[in-house]
Amino acid sequence: MALIEVVQGDITRQDVDAIVTAANQSLRGGGGVDGAIHRAAGPRLAEAGASIGPCPPGDAMATPAFDLDPPVRHVIHTVGPVWRDGQHGEAETLASCYLRCLEVADELGVRTLAIPAISTGVYGFPAERAARIAVATVRSSPTAVGRIRLIAFDRATHELLTAALAE
Repeated sequence: MALIEVVQGDITRQDVDAIVTAANQSLRGGGGVDGAIHRAAGPRLAEAGASIGPCPPGDAMATPAFDLDPPVRHVIHTVGPVWRDGQHGEAETLASCYLRCLEVADELGVRTLAIPAISTGVYGFPAERAARIAVATVRSSPTAVGRIRLIAFDRATHELLTAALAE
């Protein structure tokens, strides 16, 4: 069973084998955490994403990490759901994002993984509900990943993830 921890900070500076980006379907880069990861990894990340995309919501695909500092070797791109009203499969799609990221990480032999709060920015998923889904899915999904860091960009997200992990 993986050790799950909550960390507040910059996902591009984590000491892990792979990081997850909350991508758009094109995998060419966007705003928020995706923009930060693309800036840190350099322009080859967008080129690699374009060559394997598009990626449907709830799925995940991997590219090399390019200019990200070692030990990060892979970027796992996942596309979260856009929140509509909670009646259009948003929770199931979000859970699928976390599950697929772990499956892709296992395929790559990743032992340590950093995952941001998916869909809680411009996609509008309610942060408290998203934190509970993230923790429940990561906890219940079989994986060979030994350490999973749930990365919070801000204090409020850190508190929500920490509370969900304590449940």
